[in-house]
Amino acid sequence: MVCEEQKKMLCRLQEMEFVAIELNLYLDTHPCDEEAINDYNCAVKMIKRLTKEYEEAYGPLMHFGMGGFSKEPWQWVEEPWPWEM
Repeated sequence: MVCEEQKKMLCRLQEMEFVAIELNLYLDTHPCDEEAINDYNCAVKMIKRLTKEYEEAYGPLMHFGMGGFSKEPWQWVEEPWPWEM
C-alpha cells in the first residue's frame, strides 16, 4: 500500500525530472545559455538527492543495478506498480 508521503516524494521527483528534460531540450537549441545550464545542473543535483531519499525510504526506483540496493525481501514485489500509484 502506498502512503501519502511516498506519493508526495515520487511526485516531487517526477516534477524535477520533467524540469531536467525540458531544460535539456531547450539547451539543445540554446547551448550557450549559462543560466539554463546552471538551472539544469541544479535540477540534476535535486534529482539525485530526491532519488537517494526515496530509495532509502521505499526501495529502488530502477532495476538491473541502476538503482539502490534492495533490502530483504526482494523489494520489487513489495512496491506498487506505477499504475497502482
